[in-house]
Amino acid sequence: MSPSVSVLPGGLRVCVESVPQYGRGLAAVALTVAAGGDDDPAGRHGTAHLVEHLMFPRSGGSSADPAGEGYAALVAGAGGVCNAETHRDHTVFHTTVPAELLPDALSWEAGRLLGFAPTEDVIRTEIDVIAEEIRGAGDAGRYWESALGALYPGSRDSFGTPAELAGITAGEVEAFFRSHYKAPRMALSVVGDVDPARVMAVVREVFAGVARTAEETRAAEAPRTAREPRTTEQTHAAREPRAAEAPRTVTEIRTAPLPAARAGVAVGHPLPDPVADRPAYLAQAVLAQVLGRSRLPALARSARDGRCLTSATVTCGYHGQWLASAAPDLTLAVLGRAPATEVGAAVDIWRSVLRAVADGPLPEAEHRRAVNSLLVAWHRQADSLPTRVVALGRDALLLPGSAGPDALPAELRRTTPAEVAAAARALLEGPVTVTELAPQKGTVG
Repeated sequence: MSPSVSVLPGGLRVCVESVPQYGRGLAAVALTVAAGGDDDPAGRHGTAHLVEHLMFPRSGGSSADPAGEGYAALVAGAGGVCNAETHRDHTVFHTTVPAELLPDALSWEAGRLLGFAPTEDVIRTEIDVIAEEIRGAGDAGRYWESALGALYPGSRDSFGTPAELAGITAGEVEAFFRSHYKAPRMALSVVGDVDPARVMAVVREVFAGVARTAEETRAAEAPRTAREPRTTEQTHAAREPRAAEAPRTVTEIRTAPLPAARAGVAVGHPLPDPVADRPAYLAQAVLAQVLGRSRLPALARSARDGRCLTSATVTCGYHGQWLASAAPDLTLAVLGRAPATEVGAAVDIWRSVLRAVADGPLPEAEHRRAVNSLLVAWHRQADSLPTRVVALGRDALLLPGSAGPDALPAELRRTTPAEVAAAARALLEGPVTVTELAPQKGTVG
């Protein structure tokens, strides 16, 4: 059954998909909010990430949770699981429960939105948790964020900065929440062994307070809005990243070296808009597979014969998650350099590999393998309720006009070798960031 999409009076998008063949007695819920690292206030980098954490601790009691157990405890007590992710342009919360408990899960979801009121003590605790997450984050994330920030000045990573969060107050946190966690900036998606009509009836009932809150907020802010139009309060269908500018037009942007375990270079390229130029975006996803699965590994295996590359990975999309973010986004190549190999020499090899694909034609068998690898990954994810419900919410909020997750295989199959060659030419001709990965003392170069 195709997903049903509705917009409630307050502006909340609701997407429901009945897939009992995947659900098998389960239901998944995702709340996607158009608020991420790019929306962090100046001097408070990490606010969006902090709010994500604060949606989970003990609530201290509310109409939805009178015992004060907190959302995670309620879900666990029902035998379910829940988690969340903060991205550059959105935050998503996802929960999976037995299908018969879906009304309860929807009520808990609405309850934590309506009862959001973190204390200073809880805020300090969660800031410490975030600091530990940042310390444990992998190198690849730093490379990606560096490249995006160079191509789009003002873009912010999703983690945050502990030093900037250290002084944040409960008032600042609540102000961010009130500004961004509004019905028009949210999508609620439900997938599983469910009856769409019954789901919508429950949603209309338990989320009525969220819609009223949005309407009351708009009414209260109307005088200020009349004097100062707020471009950051658009619905996400027309929303562009608030802080990010267009890519610089210079050919190459050198960024400050980053510490690494081994010598290397990270090369970043902007991606097409997945909404306005979807075929070109999907061609870039196929190109990343061609480069990362066959062209570059073959060169890396030849390093002992005098080649410059010792390893190579190529990812397309937000930290390697394609179609997980609206524009701006990027393709990132992380290339290991053999001893005494200069950064420029490694970049030249990267460009020569791109040129070989651009000059094509790409062999049909190689093209088919790349497309098939993406299709296999998609089918594995489609069987996962949490992945499917998150994709449905992202499509509704970030990628308006998308035909839904099940349309993607056909779109990928329509990608041609000529389009992949054009994708390679676009990377060669567009702006690029180059970041040296410099080994620290005591590491192997």
